[in-house]
Amino acid sequence: MSPTRFVSELAALRIADCFNPYGEQCPIFDVSGAADQRRQILEAIVASAASRGARALWVGRDLGHRGGRRTGLAFTDDLSAPLHTARWGVEFKASTIGPPVSERTATLVWSVLREVDDAVFLWNVFPLHPFVRDQPLSNRGHTSRERGVGEEFLRTLIGLLRPEIVYGIGADASSTLRRVAQCEVVSVRHPSYGGQSLFLRQMEDAYGPLKFASRRAQSSLL
Repeated sequence: MSPTRFVSELAALRIADCFNPYGEQCPIFDVSGAADQRRQILEAIVASAASRGARALWVGRDLGHRGGRRTGLAFTDDLSAPLHTARWGVEFKASTIGPPVSERTATLVWSVLREVDDAVFLWNVFPLHPFVRDQPLSNRGHTSRERGVGEEFLRTLIGLLRPEIVYGIGADASSTLRRVAQCEVVSVRHPSYGGQSLFLRQMEDAYGPLKFASRRAQSSLL
């Protein structure tokens, strides 16, 4: 499957109580044409990763309302989105109005990625933003049915990128990857909910000393 078809099929997904940032417009925060913009950026990143190679794939659970719902990029909030696109040679364009919004998980993940000189592609088991019914700016975990949908996209993405290793960020992602991935799977503690220190230690085990990651993560969360 081509990157264009992959992203087009993703953009066409419609699931109740889920926001699809590649095919839907947020009536509160999105600029005009935001869905098209996010779709084009994701397609360009997937195409770049497929062409250049993505040695590692970091996979989380699903998009959050302060991060991927706004940017269309896993583990990425408004502040880290320009860093994310630049890593793949893609121009960044904000798809939301108002001041930039930060997300705790994105802050911690990008405190590490700033120091990792590796072709890392970021994704989620469920690639949309699931929310509590009638509360579109909330977060909830995806259902088993939604996970099944996400797994099909994850299999396709792994086939496109052919990473050497995949990191499951959190227990849910790791469990899914052990079923889906056809390469080495490493389980990593999710950095939220008290997991920051262990997450940083495990990433140092994988990538070597991270001189500034802990300091950046702490200071940006003050």
